[in-house]
Amino acid sequence: MQQRGFTVIELIIVIVLFSATAIVGFLQFNDFKQTSRDSERRTAINAMYYNLEDVFFKSMSYYPETIDEKKLSSMDKSLFTDPEGNKLGTAQSDYRYEPTNCDAAKCKGYTLRADLEKEADFVKTNK
Repeated sequence: MQQRGFTVIELIIVIVLFSATAIVGFLQFNDFKQTSRDSERRTAINAMYYNLEDVFFKSMSYYPETIDEKKLSSMDKSLFTDPEGNKLGTAQSDYRYEPTNCDAAKCKGYTLRADLEKEADFVKTNK
């Protein structure tokens, strides 16, 4: 009499292959999410940069000591919040605005910075 079915070794091989596939898939998905969040951070810093240069500086001839939704009103307000939900200016935020050479709240320069997960900080400075 012949029995049909799988041997224990065949079942173990299939389980190992499924496990390996699941692990690789999870790692790839995690990598994709990190890359996506970094892209969001770059987009936000670029938007702040172009609003500072092309809108604020052109009309005021200086850079502000701080930035927020009121000073950069032409920018999408959601971009002031990083992917983790922290607003620009808070200690936990991935975004930093660092003004330079300020006198009476009027600055001659600045550095915008975003902490990225997969690369070095993304940095933009005034023109």
